[in-house]
Amino acid sequence: MKEQLTVSTPFRIITLALILVGIFTFIAGLFSDPQRTWANYLIVNYYFLSLAMGGAFFFVLQSISQSGWSSAFKRVPEAMMAYIPFAAVFFLILYFGLHDLYHWSHSEAVAGDHVLEHKSAFLNIPFFMIRMIICFALWILFARILRRLSLHEDVADNDNVMVLFNKSELFSKIFIFIFAITFSFTTFDWIMSIDAHWYSTIFALKNMVAAFLHGVSVLTFIVFILYRKGYFPFLNKYHLHDFSRYVFILSIVWGYFWFAQFMIIWYGNIPEETIYYYVRWQEGWKVLFFLEIGLNWAIPFLVLLPVKSGRNMTVITVVILFLIIGQYIDLFVQVIPGTTGLLRFGWIEAGLILGYTGLFALVVVTALSKARLIPSGHPYLEESLNHRF
Repeated sequence: MKEQLTVSTPFRIITLALILVGIFTFIAGLFSDPQRTWANYLIVNYYFLSLAMGGAFFFVLQSISQSGWSSAFKRVPEAMMAYIPFAAVFFLILYFGLHDLYHWSHSEAVAGDHVLEHKSAFLNIPFFMIRMIICFALWILFARILRRLSLHEDVADNDNVMVLFNKSELFSKIFIFIFAITFSFTTFDWIMSIDAHWYSTIFALKNMVAAFLHGVSVLTFIVFILYRKGYFPFLNKYHLHDFSRYVFILSIVWGYFWFAQFMIIWYGNIPEETIYYYVRWQEGWKVLFFLEIGLNWAIPFLVLLPVKSGRNMTVITVVILFLIIGQYIDLFVQVIPGTTGLLRFGWIEAGLILGYTGLFALVVVTALSKARLIPSGHPYLEESLNHRF
């Protein structure tokens, strides 16, 4: 069984080339169309951070529930969490684009606007940045603690393995509450405050579930790629079933929150709330509006509903690819109407996506190569290797 992943030179070259494309696109975009560039910079930053946080949520949930079936794959969500410090740096850079993204960041816009004045105690640049730093500091701290405990399990003796395992469970319980609170705040700050006069009490929950859904989807996709490269040879139809059930169930939960937010606002018919959807029902935006629910809920639900398709790696992979696109469209529809307001996809959007894809892939694969791919010290490893219903 191959237990140590090696990063090939061609892979490094390709990912570094993609990163360079992203850097060039970002710099060129700032000179040609700064508002559009910052809006797409926010989208891709949030997109890949949400994948990392979704992987982190999966990791702590498995630890808290003492799940056995997934223990052999725990290095993958650990590697996804390695991206969080990089996301922190890029979000700090967002400071220079606040005026291009957020109406409330302009003091002259706040003056005389009763809604923005009321929210100014919370929506102001210093407090915005302080909240960002605190949230990232907590995420990075717990990600490193959980990673260190996991690595120590591999070299610990039998008496200490359970001590480390119990510590990991304890820190996971603490982190899951911190995650729920901090990710809600950051979702309010980074995405919902773009439309500062609008609010939704379901917004943070919907985006949290979206991060979990798409994080698990990408995690599963990485496991499949590694399997095809000769790793995880023990992967069987029962593992596939459990991975696909996560995707299936979370797509339903995401669809519930998506519909609940829309239905409540539509039925209430309050102008201050309906304006958000009114804008997104115009011309080409309406296509993306329905495509969003189709890719993130309808396709996963209908395709993965039969048990047979939920145990087919090719079918699951196709569904995941639709979800990867669906998450981008979800964020595009959330961000662009309140910033540039222009429905277009060009070299700025494509270049930034390629750059961040290269960076995320390089960070995750590098993290995977720094430890045994199979957590040999995990007390439930045998259960995972011989997983059956």
